[in-house]
Amino acid sequence: MLEFKQNIRGNVALGVNPLGCRQEVLNEIDYVKNKGTFAGPKKVLIIGASSSYGLATRISLAFGAGADTIGVSFEKGPKNERNLGTAGWYNNIAFREAAEKEGLIAKNFVQDAFSHESKQEVIAYIKNEFGGKVDLVVYSLASGRRTDPDTGETYTSAIKSLGEPVVGPNINMQNHAFYTETLEPATAEEIAGTVKVMGGEDWQLWMEALKEADVLADGVLTTNYSYLGTELNRPYYGGGTLGLAKADCDEKAKTINGLLADINGKAHIVVATAVTTKASSVIPFFPVYCIGLYKVMTEKGTHETPIMHIDRIYRDMVYGENAEYDEAGRLRPDSWELDSDTQAKTKALIQQLNKENFNTDMAAYDLLYKEFSILSGFMVDNYVEQDVTIEELKALEY
Repeated sequence: MLEFKQNIRGNVALGVNPLGCRQEVLNEIDYVKNKGTFAGPKKVLIIGASSSYGLATRISLAFGAGADTIGVSFEKGPKNERNLGTAGWYNNIAFREAAEKEGLIAKNFVQDAFSHESKQEVIAYIKNEFGGKVDLVVYSLASGRRTDPDTGETYTSAIKSLGEPVVGPNINMQNHAFYTETLEPATAEEIAGTVKVMGGEDWQLWMEALKEADVLADGVLTTNYSYLGTELNRPYYGGGTLGLAKADCDEKAKTINGLLADINGKAHIVVATAVTTKASSVIPFFPVYCIGLYKVMTEKGTHETPIMHIDRIYRDMVYGENAEYDEAGRLRPDSWELDSDTQAKTKALIQQLNKENFNTDMAAYDLLYKEFSILSGFMVDNYVEQDVTIEELKALEY
């Protein structure tokens, strides 16, 4: 029988508990069901659907609005007892099984979402087996590398500052250490690569391909998750390479809005709040911001996990009556994080943190670490240990 071990290198999770991943998917489904149903989309394509925001979106729309879903993601299955694959692989399977029990379509495409071939395979499925049209397209892809489908050139993103180095505190979750890090400014090549990977180019390519194939319903919506942050993280986020990539998404949204005008479609940039994801955990300095912010927001009753945040976005804002937009037309569910009192208390707390007290009750390091662990199937609520063999894991079908 297999023994699942949590293995972390820096702030990157290498180990996985497949059964814990399954339980977490079920936990998130229960959260949505307990909130009740809402009127939403019925045919949804989610690009980047296997974890965090993408998975939460799929769960919220399927079990809250009764949507059939297509999920596109790049994940790896189990090879042997030492290489059990990725958490997203098991998330895809657990979601499909649960959705099909409810009579919902839950198609998983596990392949390179950046390629033209993937786009055409998804389009063929929509035409032949998914009713012919989708009414919502969600772009939630997080990757450090992207191969341009036209040139074949591979680009790599770099999370760096612009112009000047940034020095500040960070946390290493592998050894629970608080330390000072220096973030070097990006080169021109690194800036261009980050925009190429994390900007809106692939989102636009997807929407162009879907529009050309006539598989977008009249009034279709498309959403792309962004993050702007505050003055506390602007030097390394909004004011760094990540900020330039998010600005590119803003520009691509304008282009997509023009593309969809004749079918009454709309592109939404959704400026989400700070949550624990595999991507956010490796952003320099961000864990320190999070343990301060989470402490303050937990005390205020406003802290959210991805499923809580995403369900609120679609239930209350996109398909509800409580949408908040900024002057640029972006949806702003991050207003709870940006609350002036929340930010003032977060700033004051962060300034007091050091290597002796960061992992005490003074801040929310335990909460951050638990949320990070859950992403790989560890420390999951309601989890009951079971025996499973590598053969049984290999037999699972996505």
